[in-house]
Amino acid sequence: MNGGVSATAYLERVRETIDRVAAAESANVARAADIITDALGRDGIVQAFGTGHSQATAMEIAGRAGGLIPTNRISFRDLVVEHGEPVSILTDPLIERDPDLAQRLYDAVPVHPADVFVIASNSGINGSVVGLAEVAKKHDHPVIAIVSRQHSAQVESRHPSGRKLADLADVVLDNGGPFGDAVLPLPGGGAACAVSSITAALLAQMITAEVLNRIIASGQKPPVYLSANVPGGDAHNDDLLQRYAGRIRPGG
Repeated sequence: MNGGVSATAYLERVRETIDRVAAAESANVARAADIITDALGRDGIVQAFGTGHSQATAMEIAGRAGGLIPTNRISFRDLVVEHGEPVSILTDPLIERDPDLAQRLYDAVPVHPADVFVIASNSGINGSVVGLAEVAKKHDHPVIAIVSRQHSAQVESRHPSGRKLADLADVVLDNGGPFGDAVLPLPGGGAACAVSSITAALLAQMITAEVLNRIIASGQKPPVYLSANVPGGDAHNDDLLQRYAGRIRPGG
């Protein structure tokens, strides 16, 4: 067995990256939590967006058990379901590169002036993610970015402005992923086994924990999802969701 490409080798790299990210990003996690807590206090919610595998980060933030209820996931399907665009746009493998979708995505979602945007993109260069950050900033929303700083620094923006997601964000959290994302070098070149989804999820959960810490410290009851697969979960969630009627699409 090749010791350089194995479950043990991958686990070692994941542990090292998690420890590095947790230590390096603690201050930025706190800054992100302050922004989100302030937004929630002004009746805002978290608008989470990611493309490609970064959709998993948005799903980590919005609509999952143990997470904040005032969260909504923006996705390309909103353009079809909410904006009436043809389903065929969802079959375009390069959809995430299209900067023209940003304003349409924003318009397809009921956005409150106090909402905060959390946008995840490993590269931070594709047109839709940069464009949505640009639109959000134009409307005075705070933007929190989760990217790989190493990868983003080594590639050119695909947005017409030449800017990258990190250029537009109020807070940038580095997921610690290397250029190309994969961490195990392969014989003859290339690498395997990506790490950014794990560390981005870690950052999302750290931010959630810090927001809840602040809410609890203020003497309020934290608005947290229960699993829909435990007794009483649906009733608990439905009761809290009523406050944000029309603004949150669970599982969206």
